[in-house]
Amino acid sequence: MVSAILFRPVSLGLSNARTYLFGAAFILGNLLLPQLCHFIPEGGKMLLPIYFFTLIGAYKFGIRVGLLTAICSPLLNCLLFGMPPVAVLPVLLIKSSLLAIAAAAVAGYTHKLSLLHVAFVVLAYQLAGGVAEWGLAGNVQAAIQDFTLGLPGILVQIAGGWLVLKLLAKYEF
Repeated sequence: MVSAILFRPVSLGLSNARTYLFGAAFILGNLLLPQLCHFIPEGGKMLLPIYFFTLIGAYKFGIRVGLLTAICSPLLNCLLFGMPPVAVLPVLLIKSSLLAIAAAAVAGYTHKLSLLHVAFVVLAYQLAGGVAEWGLAGNVQAAIQDFTLGLPGILVQIAGGWLVLKLLAKYEF
């Protein structure tokens, strides 16, 4: 078991230019990664790439960077590339926002990083987001799709997110 390491999240205010700089960097990541994943059939649904940099941004840089990334990434992807489809945007915005809130809360409360912390964040937003999706769509199959088809993406978020955050842990921004 990988033990928790000390982790210092950075809380940036809305008047801080770095909030928008880091937000833009994570939004760019959330624009490029899905495009790469879409080369794989069902790659977006299977790998859930639009959530990856939201997780990183919110865990390391707090709720403002997280929500900026969570809201702008799906909207810009839809406007620029037509993916996700407009019909899916409400669910993606809800799940992305829940991810940003969960990641910022866990990092801010614990000041620690472990695989368990990241797994908790990912499972929390997926469960709450699945309930919201079920309520919006009225379809349990749609609500559990991220747990069935998207399991590889959930695992990538947990392991990859932990690895990237571990690398960022030593930097004070």
